[in-house]
Amino acid sequence: MISLSNVSKRYPGGRQALHDVGFTIESGELAFITGHSGAGKTTLLKLLVAIERPTAGSIVVNGQNVGTLPPRAVPFLRRKFGLIFQDHKLLFDRNVFDNVALPLEIAGYGAKDAARRVRAALDKVGLLKYEKALPITLSGGERQRLCIARAIVHRPAILLADEPTGNLDADYAAEIGELFRSFNQVGVTVVVATHDQALLARLQPRVIALRNGELAAAA
Repeated sequence: MISLSNVSKRYPGGRQALHDVGFTIESGELAFITGHSGAGKTTLLKLLVAIERPTAGSIVVNGQNVGTLPPRAVPFLRRKFGLIFQDHKLLFDRNVFDNVALPLEIAGYGAKDAARRVRAALDKVGLLKYEKALPITLSGGERQRLCIARAIVHRPAILLADEPTGNLDADYAAEIGELFRSFNQVGVTVVVATHDQALLARLQPRVIALRNGELAAAA
């Protein structure tokens, strides 16, 4: 479960990204964080995984107060999450297989178990035949699916995605949406920050709307 209470975030220089935001996402929910550009969607996701810390309020994930975790505990918190970033953060000097394997290497998985998990994740997103390809050779939609494979390879309880369809055409966006639906159907909590109205209409998730850093709706 994810619970935010009176959360605010002010950046150095005085910019208020979030103000007094509070809501709860239950385990197994499919939730979209919506709002205009600059509404605070990306900041909110960063707060959930302690990339940023709140200026005020509390963020509790599965009983842990994320905002007060010591730095040494943050890597263990992030193992609960699969993260899909706007800018991909792929390693272009490593092939598809090695990009997906990286989180497992960091977590200390054995080579045999890691290889099995990597190939299962690549198969799930339709990229198994590209395991030896370099990311530069993939299309935009394929790179996004590669990011999803990397995010789910360690079978996280919570999947966070920041504008995952922002640079994709309608067909690729629909494919990505169906992947999110499939993960949610097997119990993964999926939280997507997006302004993609077509994706919202397709998946019909719970909607948490932000406006100018404040909570506008949490249906």
